Amino acid sequence: MLSAGLPQGAVPKLERPGPLRDRVYEALLELITTRALQPGQHLVESELAGHLGVSRQPVREALQRLNTEGWVDLRPAQGAFVHEPTEDEADQLLTVRTLLEAEAARLAAAEAGSAGVAALESLCAEGEKAVAADDVDGAVALNAAFHAKIMDLAGNAVLAELAAQVDRRVRWYYTPVARQRGHQSWIEHRELIAAITARDEQLATRLMREHTEHTRRSYHERAKS
Repeated sequence: MLSAGLPQGAVPKLERPGPLRDRVYEALLELITTRALQPGQHLVESELAGHLGVSRQPVREALQRLNTEGWVDLRPAQGAFVHEPTEDEADQLLTVRTLLEAEAARLAAAEAGSAGVAALESLCAEGEKAVAADDVDGAVALNAAFHAKIMDLAGNAVLAELAAQVDRRVRWYYTPVARQRGHQSWIEHRELIAAITARDEQLATRLMREHTEHTRRSYHERAKS
């Protein structure tokens, strides 16, 4: 275990080229999104710089950007901490997600061809394997990929852009309930694929609303367990 509380192997390698501050920002955001850095965790510039193999300056710049975007809280005389989302914040985000995803499912049912359906089936099969192997990180990534594919099949660039703005926060909220949702989430994905295959827009819309509502409810229930 690293001193900043990061599991061995969790720290991503910084890709080159590109501005260093941007690469550090992306690395830290990925660590926060996957909860390798937990909500409320103290972020020490020198330790993060050491883990990432950079100086403290790009880390400081990245933390300031993450603070502006609501991922990190900068507290006077205390330092930087991973933001702890409130239940209201999560509820608002997941409610917006439901609106976007339901419309994407409707459009996908109207537009998707056999190749698109095959891609969804492949992602679903991989997701089921990840759940069976208790690979939470893999299941979270495949869940995001599945929903992104439905958004892609919808064929609406504006809708996709809006969804991309909330995608990382959706992953952030989904990670702590991924194991709880488990195989049931992928059963619901299978039902969605069937509705899209049948080109049933109303059913696809309803199933996606119910699916995302299950995730929203699971997130709130996790705090009570």
